[in-house]
Amino acid sequence: MQTHDEAVRLTRTLAVGSLLGLIFLGLAWELVLAPIRPGGSWLALKVLPLCIPLAGLLKNRMYTYRWVSLLVWLYFTEGVVRAWSDRPPGSWLALLEVVLCVALFAACALHVRLRLRNPARLAEVA
Repeated sequence: MQTHDEAVRLTRTLAVGSLLGLIFLGLAWELVLAPIRPGGSWLALKVLPLCIPLAGLLKNRMYTYRWVSLLVWLYFTEGVVRAWSDRPPGSWLALLEVVLCVALFAACALHVRLRLRNPARLAEVA
């Protein structure tokens, strides 16, 4: 069984990894893999809001985990809509976006829950 610290580290790693995955997927999707227009599109700028919380997650700021768990639903919605409406390979990339969004939400929610369960160690876990 995992200790509290290991579980917190695991959720932090999953959150940072899925956020980085969303950033790289968004750039690759809109610039190379399945752009709306040949040569890429300005839609690649959609990843900019995802870059903002990266520093907060890396610094282990509780507030960042909380608001990222709300922000991610915008990207989840985009993924669901484009999975339904785009043709392959765009629809497959959209499904991957949905999976990454669910992973990011779950990681953030579990991270906050675990850290609030043991408030004496909030500052210790890094």
